[in-house]
Formats: sequence, C-alpha cells, structure tokens
Amino acid sequence: MADTETAELILASTSRYRADLLRRLRVPFMQRAPDVDEARRSGEAPVDLALRLAAEKAAAVARGTHGAWVIGSDQVCMLGDEALGKPGSHAAAVDQLQRLSGRVAVFHTAVCVIAPDGTQQVRNCPTEVEFRRLSPAEIEAYLRLDQPYDCAGSAKSEALGPALLTHMRSNDPTALVGLPLIDLCDMLRRSGYDVLDRAQSPSA
Repeated sequence: MADTETAELILASTSRYRADLLRRLRVPFMQRAPDVDEARRSGEAPVDLALRLAAEKAAAVARGTHGAWVIGSDQVCMLGDEALGKPGSHAAAVDQLQRLSGRVAVFHTAVCVIAPDGTQQVRNCPTEVEFRRLSPAEIEAYLRLDQPYDCAGSAKSEALGPALLTHMRSNDPTALVGLPLIDLCDMLRRSGYDVLDRAQSPSA
C-alpha cells in the first residue's frame, strides 16, 4: 500500500517490518519518524519500557496532527530482569544469542493508538520464546544469513529465526515481528476506525 500525504492513518515508525505488517490491512497510511529518547529509565521493567515508548512515539507524532489516527509501537526482549534491545552490530548480536541460548525470553510488543480526538489506548502483547541450545557455529551461520542487527533479541521470526527456537507462544503471531495486528485492529475499531470498512482491494 503506497503511502499518501492525505492518509488518515499514520505509523509513528520508520521500521520496514512494521510497515510491511500494516500493509497487510490494505489501508492507506504514511510513516513518520518519532523523535523519542529510547533509553531505559533506572529501575524500569522491560514491559513498562515497551509500553512507555509505544505511547511516547505515538504522542510525538500526534502533536500537530489533525484528523488522523496515530500508531506507535515498541518491542523489548526480556531475559530475566534484563532488557535486550536491537544489537546494532555483529558482536552485540553474538553476545545476545549466546545469552539467549537454551533459555526462555519474553518479547513484549506494545502498541499505542491515538485517535483524532486525543483518546489514547495502549496494550502489550507478550510472546514467550524458548531458544534451543545454540553452538557458536550455528550462531555465526544464522547471523550471516539473516543479519538481524535491527531486531530486538537478534532474531527474525519471519525469516530464519524459527530455526533457533524450541517453541513460541503468543495470542498474536504478528506481535513478534513488531506490530500485533489483532490488538491493533481492535483498538482502531474501538476508536472509530474500522479496518474492514476502509480496506482497499489489492488492485486499488
């Protein structure tokens, strides 16, 4: 779905993963980059970090926007009490996968919708993921093939990431990719934006 300057729906993110998911709904939208400090606050739980950043991203873009629904989202990988973000480099990704090897992590994917009247909804959709025991060679092979350096937890569930896992449990299969579409559609509908009413045919 091509972006449009007249879209009523704005994705407060430059993520190509979230944009690809939103395109599945076949509704016009545009993307805007939120100006938000994503640093974790002292003592902040990973789930609270995800919820706060999703809301702050949506609010940052909603300011000065009229007549549009704004979507903000954020994802944090929780390993124990530790929050794992985007690795950003090969070395950091190796370190993350070594720590995740043989362990269970919870990916908190938060989404926020701000309606044109300023009404705000925020939800979290957790996904429990168990990583099998990974050898150094497997980690190197996976990173070389998938290069998930912009993904929290250093794994892409929509690509080769499942080869690293023992199981995955979630109420929404799209949450782990970065945007929980089931929750999003419900939140939009509750705020007056019905996806089915606005969705376009593939040829539109």
